[in-house]
Amino acid sequence: MTRRPRSLLATLLAAALTAGALTLALAPAPAEAASRITVENDRGGANADSTYQTKLTITGSGFQVVKGGFGGVYLMFGWVEDPRSGSWKPSKGGLTGEDYRYIPDAENAAENQGYLKFVAFPGSSTAAEANAVLSARGGFSLELTVPGPVFTSVDRDGNASEVDCREVTCGVITIGAHGVKNPANETFTPVRFGDVYGGAAPTESASPTARPTAQPTAGSPTTAVPTTAADPTTAPTRRAAGAPAVTADRATAVAGRALAFTGQGFTPGEQVLAILDDGVVALGPMVAGASGEVAGLMQLPLDLGTGTHELRLVGAASGAQPTEMFPVQAGAAEPVAAATEDDDSEVAARVFLGLAVLVFLVALAVALVRLRRRRPGPRATTPVAGATP
Repeated sequence: MTRRPRSLLATLLAAALTAGALTLALAPAPAEAASRITVENDRGGANADSTYQTKLTITGSGFQVVKGGFGGVYLMFGWVEDPRSGSWKPSKGGLTGEDYRYIPDAENAAENQGYLKFVAFPGSSTAAEANAVLSARGGFSLELTVPGPVFTSVDRDGNASEVDCREVTCGVITIGAHGVKNPANETFTPVRFGDVYGGAAPTESASPTARPTAQPTAGSPTTAVPTTAADPTTAPTRRAAGAPAVTADRATAVAGRALAFTGQGFTPGEQVLAILDDGVVALGPMVAGASGEVAGLMQLPLDLGTGTHELRLVGAASGAQPTEMFPVQAGAAEPVAAATEDDDSEVAARVFLGLAVLVFLVALAVALVRLRRRRPGPRATTPVAGATP
């Protein structure tokens, strides 16, 4: 007796379930669970050197992409209060100086020293200021400079404080840029410190780390330069002519854009901080020039309220704190939420397609089975006399 072939219905049902599962699997995963980075130094490891500054290659993947959206992702080195719970994240109410600290740096590519990087959304109005642009799939690769295990950070009130990564866990931080809180792009990746270069600088660019009192370069944190830099005890102490003053370029005072400003009358060589309002944005330390002048660009948050705001410069050595009140205009930008809805629509469309394929194949299987049952069976034949059964 011949074995009956496998049920057509079972075969088609298995194919339908497989097709549906594959379609659902191909749907993109939510960005909140996908964003991640890898860290690699120039020796192939993932740690930073305890004696020399380290260049780390940061590779990101799976970050949420908002085509033409405002801002992007900040890439920073610093410390967070509670990495496990994520309470440090700006989207959960985390504040700079309280829940996380980082090495400050100029955001625009022209003045950036390598301690903080800005990755823009593709087609963003701020892409010209960025160090890189997110790929269509949310990827990027940038080099981040870690000056050493000790750095100086600034809180929302403009107060400087020291962070020692030998006592707390530091690492690479990513958050939404330009004041846009985006939980999908908030990550923290720990980085350990150790002997990367075997006690010798690999290149001339790998400078030894400095004590917080070392004289920094313009726009860099206080620990970013070698100990051979100019010592503050020998720096000029003369005060530049004229009273300290700050001037904001009002044409650039638009929410979501970079505010240009200048300052005069500081002690040549002293460190100067720039603070907006009560610390909504802080920039620096900057270093006053030979004539006591400073200049900088401060990114204004997109959600900064219109009307009058205050810009304050703080001289670390002189104690001078000139201020200026200036008006801020509203800025137009595409919100992140709109792009998130587009991404969710794409996921929903793929899921709907998979279910449609599944329903169609099941219906086809049922129809074929019914058609087979309606076919008449084979006619009976009369045996021939004398024939062998």
